[in-house]
Amino acid sequence: MILVTGATGSIGTHLVRLLQERGVAFKALVRDEGKGRALGCDVVTGDFDDPGSLAPAMAGVDRLFLNAGGAQPVDGEQPMVRQQKAAIDAARAAGVSRVVKVSVWGAHRGGRLAEGAHWEIEEYLKASGLGWSMLRPSGFMQNFITGTAPFTAEGKLLDGYGGAPVLYIDCHDIAACAAALLTGSGLTGSGGLGETYELTGPRALTHAEIARELSAVLGRTVEPAELSPDELAAWARDQGLPARFAEDLAELSRKVASGSLATTTTAVRDLTGREPRTFGDFLAANAEALRAGLTSVAGGAA
Repeated sequence: MILVTGATGSIGTHLVRLLQERGVAFKALVRDEGKGRALGCDVVTGDFDDPGSLAPAMAGVDRLFLNAGGAQPVDGEQPMVRQQKAAIDAARAAGVSRVVKVSVWGAHRGGRLAEGAHWEIEEYLKASGLGWSMLRPSGFMQNFITGTAPFTAEGKLLDGYGGAPVLYIDCHDIAACAAALLTGSGLTGSGGLGETYELTGPRALTHAEIARELSAVLGRTVEPAELSPDELAAWARDQGLPARFAEDLAELSRKVASGSLATTTTAVRDLTGREPRTFGDFLAANAEALRAGLTSVAGGAA
């Protein structure tokens, strides 16, 4: 039995559908029972902020998909670290044999924003005695329809990377990799145990290229708006984000501008047996959601 956390999120919803299609036994951990019922699968309610709710959720579970948290730091603490450590503790107590964790590209000790938090969780999981596999995806293509990707009020796509190419991946491909590791489908040898996979799409794109692809789908021009790292930090502060977050964002943008997020990997193909989706594939599959999302962001600007 698999327990899927983060089941109503960008990766979890795809994973739920894949497991349903394959007839695999699983249940989804959700905070909101109503949203859980909409998934059309067995659900159990629980909250990573309530460790007592995790033990019953783990009953009968032997494999865990760990993907939740990611909230903004509070008083310098990343809540995700505490939350996911609690889930790992509950999994160990329940006798779970394997955890597939979604981490982040470039996770390392002392990393900015989620990089450092995910590294700390990775190390905790490795020391837990549980079987583990890490998925470290690059930026999500879904960011362009969820409002995470930064746009100006006029609908321009912000580029804080100095025109450098950036790798994005469709969350459907992350879910497919997770499904392969959780079910052992098509895997040989260790089945991915003790392995860390850096996940990317098939090609890095500049934000100018992304803007052109968005324009073709939307039927109107989306222009890129290039900002320096310091200007990007100022923009973030203007959006009400904490000063420390803005500083970290600027430092990460400098890294990406130097090419840190431009090298593709074969991990999606290695795990799933197929090539990852292109940005064009993603846009074609999500055109309606994209139009709705950017219309609300840009106030219907044409």
